[in-house]
Order: sequence, then C-alpha cells, then structure tokens
Amino acid sequence: MSESLLAFVFGLLIGSFLNVCIYRWPRDLSVVRPRSHCVACGKTIAWFDNVPVLSYLVLGGRCRNCGSRISWRYPLVEVITAAAFFAAVQEFGFTFAALKTCLFAAISVALIFTDLEERILPDELTLGGTVAGLLFSAFVPMPPGIAQLFFTGRAGSLLESVLGALVPPLVLWFAGWLYERIRHREGLGLGDVKMVAMIGSFLGLSGALLTLAAGSLLGSVIGSAFILVFRQNPATYKLPYGTFIGVAGLVIGLTARQVLGWYAEL
Repeated sequence: MSESLLAFVFGLLIGSFLNVCIYRWPRDLSVVRPRSHCVACGKTIAWFDNVPVLSYLVLGGRCRNCGSRISWRYPLVEVITAAAFFAAVQEFGFTFAALKTCLFAAISVALIFTDLEERILPDELTLGGTVAGLLFSAFVPMPPGIAQLFFTGRAGSLLESVLGALVPPLVLWFAGWLYERIRHREGLGLGDVKMVAMIGSFLGLSGALLTLAAGSLLGSVIGSAFILVFRQNPATYKLPYGTFIGVAGLVIGLTARQVLGWYAEL
C-alpha cells in the first residue's frame, strides 16, 4: 500500500505537469519556459500556490494576484492521473508493467483534455506515445493476441504492438475517408488516427479494437445527448472523438489484466 500511495503522490506531480502540456502544446508553446503563470494576468505562480490540488482548494479556485477563476480542469487532471498511478502500482507493484501503465495513463489523460478543450491531439503525445509503446513492448509483454500465434517472447510482443499501431488506425482512417466521400464533409481528423495508433502500440490489436468500439459507443450516446440537450446543429457540431477514445482506452488500459488477459512478465 505504501508503494501505491507514493505512486499517487507522484501522479499528482505528473498531473500538474500534464496541465502545462494540455494548455501549451495545442498553442505551440514550450512546456519548459516560461515558468507557470496565470493565463489572465501573466503573474508567475509562486511555488506555494502551485501545489497540486491543495493550492487550488486554498485559493478557492482563483488567482492570488488578479482573482481570475482557475479552470476546474487543473485539479481534475491531477486527481485522475494520481488515481491511475495508484491503480497501476496497486496492480503490478514497482515494475516495468506499472511504469508502462502509468505512462499510457498520463498520455491518455493529456489527450482526453486537449481534445475536449481545443479539439487538438498534439503529435508530441500521439506520435511520441506510439514510439514509447513500441519500445515498451520489448520489455513488457503485450496482451495475448494474433501475433502470439506465430511468435513467442519478445518477438511476439513487439509484433503485437506493431499490429496494434497499424491495423486499427487504418480501419479508422478508412471509415473517415468513406464518411467524407459519402457525406462530402470531414468526419474524422488525422489526430484521431494517430491517437489510435498510440493506443494500439500500448494495448495491442485486440485492445485497440475494443477501445475503438467502446469509445465510439460512448461518443455516440453522450454526443447525441449533448446535441439534443443544448440544441446543437448535428451537421456542424464537432464531437471531441479523441476524448471518448481516450476515456475508453484509459479504462481498458487500467484493467488490461482482467479485460485483455495481460500478464506482466515475458
């Protein structure tokens, strides 16, 4: 339990950094400089006002300098990331499997909120995440899938990661292309395709396909309800598809052992 609590605290810190990425990467800004500052008044945030979750509560969700409201997204991202890290270490202990799950969770959380707020899925997260997933497959086994029918060990794990990063994105790209040919308007961004490649590199072919199915169902239900309740025009409203894919992928990634039969050692 102590290891899981340590992971929770570390997750809060990573979540704080993810908030910087969520705001800056869609705007093509550096995540290193300048230091964290209020987006309303530009005042640099003191270290004691930058403690994850706690500072938000102490300040009442407002900037100490100008009183502008701080988005609810900041503590939410920190808590979700911390909870995901806790769950990963609780499941796998201090292992490479837990590290892989934590990294996947962090990338997924960042993508969920960048798409929700800006309708952008940064390449730093999608393409960079795909490379990370492929590299991890050589050290942490992928969930059992088609590749393991032909290869075992590291070769089978790497092939499963490659298949996950290639097949589901191609399926999604073809569906988007077909939709555009029929409806004569774009229905899917290339960022969504890259995001599915990232998910597939971490979860394999079966995990990515399951994520696509669950995310599409979730998006259809919630999106339709949102359009009806807020009277949006279905022809022009842009659904944050990456957000729903990210939520589905995050849940499946954190329950991969139960859902996908993932084991933790090669």
